[in-house]
Amino acid sequence: MLPLMRDLAGGERSGQESLDALASHFGVTPEEIAIRIPSGRAPKFANRIGWAKSHLKMAGVIESPRRGVYRLTARGRQLLEANPERINLAVLNQFPEYVAFRTGEREPVPPEPLTGGGPVVEPRGTDARTPNDLIDEGYELLRRALITELRERIAAMPPAAFEQLVVDLLKAMDYGGPQLDAGIVVGRGRDEGIDGIIKEDRLGLETIYIQAKRWQSTVGRPDVQRFAGALQGQQARKGVFITSSSFSAEARAFPASIQTTIVLIDGAQLAELMIEHNVGVVTENTLAIKKLDSDYFTVE
Repeated sequence: MLPLMRDLAGGERSGQESLDALASHFGVTPEEIAIRIPSGRAPKFANRIGWAKSHLKMAGVIESPRRGVYRLTARGRQLLEANPERINLAVLNQFPEYVAFRTGEREPVPPEPLTGGGPVVEPRGTDARTPNDLIDEGYELLRRALITELRERIAAMPPAAFEQLVVDLLKAMDYGGPQLDAGIVVGRGRDEGIDGIIKEDRLGLETIYIQAKRWQSTVGRPDVQRFAGALQGQQARKGVFITSSSFSAEARAFPASIQTTIVLIDGAQLAELMIEHNVGVVTENTLAIKKLDSDYFTVE
């Protein structure tokens, strides 16, 4: 991580430029660069660089101004100015965003002052985790990284594409059935606060109205109130308000005060639902973990 950050201190770098710089730093040969990870799906050296970038990005010390290009942030430059002897996961744990990423917490804890004056080494020889624990932790880390990547892609979508995404998601969740009109996106300028309409069941006995907000800022109570008013105008009983950002506490409390059922889904929940229902994601690998079949060896 430290050599990567030092190289990025020189300016923006593409993936190939970072790979070349780190290969030169570590003296990695072309033959070693070609070595692949056990699954064979990616070169091992490039895979390690990719994970280093993911960890540093989650800590807010590097950023990606555009696809495939990285650079240091102000925080990253401050960390380098502290002249650390190494950068590892323990060093990154001083940043609340990184702790939230590793632990799965939605809200980061208050930040601590920057350190980094000397090496921070995680203790060795005290890890009591089983191989199953490590697999579970690795899976969760991959999942959280995917959630972050999904939210970044969603934030860059045009509003109309985001509206289509939420309709596609609800259809993938088996609302409406296979008919062509099970879910529709309402055209701009004619929505009156409604961005999509989906049938709750195959017979169309109940209709769910959708509002989709691809926002960076927090959605407040007035926004949810306006959506509730739009539902009343449609004489609707059910609505789903989906945002790419988050809801304020007042916004979350409002639906409980009215008779209309309004479900609020924030950006993190949206990404989790997309993963669960395979919208915008594909399965990269399937791992079958086997154990001994004791019954096979039991002699009657």
